[in-house]
Amino acid sequence: MKKLLLAGVALAGSIAMTSGAFAEIIIATAGPMTGQYASFGQQMKIGAEQAVEDINAAGGVNGEMLKLEIGDDACDPKQAVAVANQMVGKGVTFMAGHFCSGSSIPASSVYAEEGIVQISPASTNPKFTDERPNPDGGTYRVCGRDDQQGEVAGKLLWDEFKDKNVAIIQDKTAYGKGLADQTKAAFEALGGKVIMYEAYTAGEKDYTALVSKLKQAKIDALYVGGYHTEAGLIVRQMRNQGMDTVLISGDALVTDEYWSITGDAGEGTLMTFSPDPALNPEAAPVVEEFKKKGLTTEGYVLYTYAAIQAYVDAVKAAGSTDYDAVNEALNAGEFPTVLGNLSFDDKGDVTLPGYVWYKWSDGKYGYK
Repeated sequence: MKKLLLAGVALAGSIAMTSGAFAEIIIATAGPMTGQYASFGQQMKIGAEQAVEDINAAGGVNGEMLKLEIGDDACDPKQAVAVANQMVGKGVTFMAGHFCSGSSIPASSVYAEEGIVQISPASTNPKFTDERPNPDGGTYRVCGRDDQQGEVAGKLLWDEFKDKNVAIIQDKTAYGKGLADQTKAAFEALGGKVIMYEAYTAGEKDYTALVSKLKQAKIDALYVGGYHTEAGLIVRQMRNQGMDTVLISGDALVTDEYWSITGDAGEGTLMTFSPDPALNPEAAPVVEEFKKKGLTTEGYVLYTYAAIQAYVDAVKAAGSTDYDAVNEALNAGEFPTVLGNLSFDDKGDVTLPGYVWYKWSDGKYGYK
């Protein structure tokens, strides 16, 4: 009996060693896979899936294959924390997420506590990195920040609308309010005056009362701190009331779904976003692969791809997925990605060019 037990132990050990030799590195992306912002979750999902496919086809990471998990937080902070805990249970070592700052910030505490590296492709609120749980690393982003975006937006409001009636509205989320406040501060620092600052509730369908107030105040330029769904409805309802007010916003309008909501009412909408990564020479082979599959590279597709690239290169440099070793590699390294060569500063922010202006016209957005 004892010999049989020993044989069983030896067999179990043999199986463990065999399975270890073919172990997978489990990574994840999480964002709004459902709900009104699901177009952004889809961007992250297809970016992550393509990155995993390409990396595994090239031999994987340190002899191991990547396995991708997908989490749906619906841009809800509580759901984001639940997703983070689910990922802990699945043995995830890396999170390329979340999308909304209001999700990434609370989830980051779970990842830091459990030794999971997090690189957000899209969360722009400064608090995400300024107040990261582990000051030595663990929390990073490959996108810009709201204070950078707000500075660019504030300057445009000053340059083009300083003698006009300017209003700023925000949706009370970490992203929307943060972006609106940064823009307001930058505009006022230049000498501008905001004659109307209002909050609105995300998820509603009728913004007639708000639009009527804007019309009564004869607003020439409206800056929206919020997402494409509400911005699209607001601009459409402004046009219905005969207003030619210019709508200006941030990176949450980088989805074709914006025009699907607005139709021609979206003509002339301005928004800030990083320089188009699809135009980078480094991205050309990946962009071509997406085209073959009939997939878009809009918005945060390539940012999610790049987040995974940076993590993978850090794991290779560290020689393992050990949390501290990977953080050291991320802190010290420069990583070739579809966004170009990038590195991270001492806060975990990316050292890439900031924001430029885009304009919506005839159903597409391009450089202003």
